Amino acid sequence: MKKIYKAFLFLIISSNVFSQENLINKKSNNLTYDGNIEFSDKNLVEAEFLYRQAISKDSMNNIASYNMANSFYNSGFNKEAINQYKLSIKKAKNKKDLHKSFHNLGDVYMRNKDYQNAVNSFKNALLNNPTDDETRYNYALAKELLKNEEKNKNNNKKDQSKKENKGNKDKKDNKKDKNKKGDKDKENSKKEKNKKNNKGDKNNDKENNKKNKNKKDKPRPNQISPEQLKNLLKAMNN
Repeated sequence: MKKIYKAFLFLIISSNVFSQENLINKKSNNLTYDGNIEFSDKNLVEAEFLYRQAISKDSMNNIASYNMANSFYNSGFNKEAINQYKLSIKKAKNKKDLHKSFHNLGDVYMRNKDYQNAVNSFKNALLNNPTDDETRYNYALAKELLKNEEKNKNNNKKDQSKKENKGNKDKKDNKKDKNKKGDKDKENSKKEKNKKNNKGDKNNDKENNKKNKNKKDKPRPNQISPEQLKNLLKAMNN
């Protein structure tokens, strides 16, 4: 009897919990529906508010998360859209939902020119629905844009490297020119100094020659001049 009573009590509790969950899910779905109406009328702020309420009632409401991400995307809030699409991917219950979320996530990355993440997102979308032509086209386009981006980066690196090498070469050439100019200036300075020294030597030689001449012209002390010697000899003869 006790076992039957416990089982009956468990059924009552389970039934109450189930009915309460249904009530919560119903409220969440109704809010999602109202949000969809506002989204269709392009009232994105109101739609976002209703989707948030729906998610607060049922955190696993994937439709509300996905549609709120769409409202962020249409409003230009790319960062918020990316985060919400990622949440909708986690909540997805089937491949159809995964395909849509990954596809739209790739569109946001394309808008941000984040081609690597766009390629990855479209690739995951195709894994869940390989027949979607739009996804295949976007995947091919993202791959091509990524390829061009990497090519441009490599070209820019090469150009930058060339500029750096040219700059280093110019610096070396300027240094060589400065050294040559410095050596030339030193040489000219040395020549000029030698000229001055030679000029000084010549002036000294002239001065010395002049002094020596003056010394020769001047009679030495106690020295008899030729005229005096002549007169002296004449006087001795007389």
